[in-house]
Amino acid sequence: WMPNLPETVVTMLAANSIGAVFTSTSPDFGVAGVLDRFSQVSPKVLVVSDGYVYAGKSQARLPLLPEVAAGLPSLEAIAVVGELTGTPELPVVTGFEVVDFAAVGDVEPDAVLVEPKRVSVSEPGLVLYSSGTTGKPKCIVHSAGGVLLKQLTEHQLHCDIRPGDTVFYYTTCGWMMWNWLVTTLASGATIVLYEGSPFHPGPDAMWNLAAEESVTLFGTSAKFIDASAKADVKPGECCDLSALRTITSTGSPLSAEGFAYVYAEVKRDVHLASISGGTDICGCFVIGDPTRPVYAGEIQGPALATAVDVWDELGRSLRSRPEERGELVCTQAIPSMPLHFVDDPDGSRYRSAYFDRFPGVWAQGDFASWTEHGGLVIHGRSDATLNAGGVRIGTAEIYRQVEQIPSKKYTAGDLNPEPT
Repeated sequence: WMPNLPETVVTMLAANSIGAVFTSTSPDFGVAGVLDRFSQVSPKVLVVSDGYVYAGKSQARLPLLPEVAAGLPSLEAIAVVGELTGTPELPVVTGFEVVDFAAVGDVEPDAVLVEPKRVSVSEPGLVLYSSGTTGKPKCIVHSAGGVLLKQLTEHQLHCDIRPGDTVFYYTTCGWMMWNWLVTTLASGATIVLYEGSPFHPGPDAMWNLAAEESVTLFGTSAKFIDASAKADVKPGECCDLSALRTITSTGSPLSAEGFAYVYAEVKRDVHLASISGGTDICGCFVIGDPTRPVYAGEIQGPALATAVDVWDELGRSLRSRPEERGELVCTQAIPSMPLHFVDDPDGSRYRSAYFDRFPGVWAQGDFASWTEHGGLVIHGRSDATLNAGGVRIGTAEIYRQVEQIPSKKYTAGDLNPEPT
């Protein structure tokens, strides 16, 4: 339950190294949001920050810790990271010893350290959460090896990430792009972590960060690009972006106007890659290609070894009918498909989530169309799920929160016939 901090990355890598399963959510989630997710996976260890900072304002999290811990009976240990203060005041949580994360690594020089554990490529390694239209968020169990393999191809072949590069992605720990960012370490890249508002202290904050850190891949959202354009930010004039080779945009479709803004005001010779995938595969179905032209408003093509197509309602391919909208599908298995859902012993929820529409074929829940250049356009969700900055929020989650708001119960006798 952490901000985007080095300690979060350390925890993920440490968990993977011993064959444990890692899962995370961002600190702006309240008690209900955290428990809706974590209570389903029965975690043993909770790592939590004392708070986070957004737009210059500190938000404490430790006052909520006792309630979260009470809702997680499987917990055996709690470690607190000092983000607001270097030495956080550890709260009293009944039934638990709460320790300072910084002290966990204080071991004697001759202490026996935990040895890395080799596990099967198909062993569970992480759990991600994807909300739908009914019930609590789905807990999607992924294999660390399958996700790593999928993302290595995306990083090195589609995004041209090389050893020594510097990669930045604006993301929280509640979005799969955080996992995507961390995995770029496997390509020999340095990662830049940022937590907080992307527009603080000004609308050019992220572009300044990219210049200061000599970022080679700048990852963001269509919403951010649109907001930068509306704020009349001109990064090409105010920032040294000479190191920047690639900009990736996801979370929602990037408009032709967004493409035009990037090439006019950010950098003329950058590879702008609109990409789209999902928490469901912790990767991309369609993505950029540094060897092909970029066309405004289009995604360049399917990810390698991903059998993507667009089908009409009768299951017929629309590849030969550019611009006609249909369902984005994947007709063959890929390494980062989920292993299973939590609390789905017979796999029925898994099958209904992806394979009910077209038996045996993955339907992603996105409206899409091919283009005459062999690229694709994503037109939005084909189900009743909102996509807020890449994090899918289902109507069920919204209703669950609204229904908790105290309200007066009205009857017909409460109606006032007098005009007001």
